Amino acid sequence: MSSKKVYLIRHGQTDYNLQSIVQGSGIDSSLNATGQRQAIQFFERYKDVPFDKVYTSTLQRSIQSVQGFLDLGLPHEKHAGLNEIHWGVREGTHMTPEEDQYYADMLQTWRDGDCDASIEGGESPVVVAARQKPFIELMLSRPEEETILICMHGRAMRIMLCNLLNYPLSCMDNFEHLNLCLYELEHTGSMFTVKKYCDVSHLRDA
Repeated sequence: MSSKKVYLIRHGQTDYNLQSIVQGSGIDSSLNATGQRQAIQFFERYKDVPFDKVYTSTLQRSIQSVQGFLDLGLPHEKHAGLNEIHWGVREGTHMTPEEDQYYADMLQTWRDGDCDASIEGGESPVVVAARQKPFIELMLSRPEEETILICMHGRAMRIMLCNLLNYPLSCMDNFEHLNLCLYELEHTGSMFTVKKYCDVSHLRDA
């Protein structure tokens, strides 16, 4: 039975992250200096892994986070299904629970199990999970790609992990994330298992 190793990372830091401003799929921000350094640190730790393919969202902050691997000439595909959740009218605004009760209430609604709910003008977790599934099916249909690197976004990554590990979407906040964190997963033909959880040890190397 063939196995597949998946290195799933969140993009590096942007100025929006630094300022606690929501980006979502509608804001195509770039890495800041810290994010660029994080990308280099991740590359230095994992550049010798024999990746068969690099997958990213269509947003530049995810592509910039794996630029070192692309410079090696590794095959690369962009998929809109990996884009961040669309936060609707809250994109571009401060959206920490302390500053935005509406946002905090929506997160609680999702934790309570209503994952069809969405911020006005935005996507629900159910919608994001549905647009991720064609990518997952594509990824699993390519057994020749034994080791792959995927770079995407915080909330979308939490939803992806629920998809891959068969968790209900209401549990997505159990999957912590930080800028340029790594989840290492292995698929043995029937299920995924987690080998590394929100690992940022590579960012402490330098």
